[in-house]
Amino acid sequence: MRFDEYQKLTQATAARFDKDKMLVIGALGLGGESGEVIDHIKKYYGHGHDLDKEELKKELGDVLWYIAYLASTLGLDLEDIATMNIEKLKKRYPEGFSKEASLKRSDLK
Repeated sequence: MRFDEYQKLTQATAARFDKDKMLVIGALGLGGESGEVIDHIKKYYGHGHDLDKEELKKELGDVLWYIAYLASTLGLDLEDIATMNIEKLKKRYPEGFSKEASLKRSDLK
């Protein structure tokens, strides 16, 4: 599935409020779902639970849904966001990520 298709399909399950409320609901939802991903990994890493990839897949899907929701609320295209992010990272790490390149980032100076 392409990003534009996914973003359009997420709108069928999105609650409609005024823009400001949608931004707040989107940000809170993104934080909550990200927290569920974090909590699952914490339980694996720190508590000895099994790493349930299927459960993480569901939670990551929820994170993606809220990203698409926020993008739509702001009138942004998810595919443009993804492309812009990759272009930024290619400029930052033209030879691929390395610890040295991370420490010498020119965009942080």
